[in-house]
Amino acid sequence: MRVNKNDLVVVLTGPSRGKRTKVMKVDHEAGKVTLEGVAIVKKHVRKSRRNPRGGQLSLEMAIPASNVQVICPKCDKPTRIGARIDEDGAKYRVCKKCKADISQISPKKKKINKSTVK
Repeated sequence: MRVNKNDLVVVLTGPSRGKRTKVMKVDHEAGKVTLEGVAIVKKHVRKSRRNPRGGQLSLEMAIPASNVQVICPKCDKPTRIGARIDEDGAKYRVCKKCKADISQISPKKKKINKSTVK
């Protein structure tokens, strides 16, 4: 899954189709993402010490990550995400349309000096 927290995404299916929003949480095991202002449900809560008034709470539920697409910050279009490895060993997420770097996945590799290794 190539969607990360704080990415700007567009919703592809469902009642919120076409809405641009930010990713709040990513669940890699379940393959789901929680988005800001999308898939809001009402949860009825009983009175308790934690919630003295009770009533209804509005919660944002997770949706499948396949239902969203990352928006490239450079070309401002929904795009698929690729990976690119730089010559120094750093790995980047890349826009498939304009080939712009979106974010860094892993830092550059340190070169091992073989003369110091015993």
